[in-house]
Amino acid sequence: MSREIKITTYENNTVYSVSVFDSYGIEHHLGYIDVNDIDRLKIHDRSIASHAHEIWSNEVEPEENLLGNAIAECIEIDKQAGITSGNRDGLD
Repeated sequence: MSREIKITTYENNTVYSVSVFDSYGIEHHLGYIDVNDIDRLKIHDRSIASHAHEIWSNEVEPEENLLGNAIAECIEIDKQAGITSGNRDGLD
């Protein structure tokens, strides 16, 4: 995934939401900009580019979620075995 800065409308086109995405796809929400302040492109008295540069220079690869991966694999094995569908309890 590539690094990205997103500025999107938030409330009735009068407020903009600002987020920075790092190279791992993790979103870092910087805050909101009023439509009257959009020309300055500053949040907390710092430029958005300055915030983005700081985030990108301190990127850390996220740890793998071993438990979540194991549970997802167990569910997939159950689906392949057919034990997750056609149950009387209707929870499938």
